[in-house]
Amino acid sequence: MKIHLSDDGVPLYQQVVQQIRHRILSGQLSEGDEMPAIRTLAERLRVNPNTIARAYRELEQAGLVEKRRTRGTFVSSSPTSMSAKGKREAIEPVIDQLLVLSQGLGVDAKELSQWILRRDEEL
Repeated sequence: MKIHLSDDGVPLYQQVVQQIRHRILSGQLSEGDEMPAIRTLAERLRVNPNTIARAYRELEQAGLVEKRRTRGTFVSSSPTSMSAKGKREAIEPVIDQLLVLSQGLGVDAKELSQWILRRDEEL
């Protein structure tokens, strides 16, 4: 699993969480896929194992992965089993990008929400 870490000020564990979350939600990682062991991934990324452990805990709390005692960490059954917090954390970055774009174009939040509701009906 390739994970790219940057020094853009975002904590390393959050970068790991974001990239793994993206891979799960996009289908690049599937239900039952085994995640790399904490130490293995930490060595590969040259970070402290606690960084990876924290990222895995966040992913587990979000319902994206599950720990199986003595067997490792695996991708959970489906994104629909994600906790409300996990779903919110997955969607918020996209909402933030949309808000920045709409503000730059002079579209207010009320008009944007109407467009979103209309598109939802069309889908």
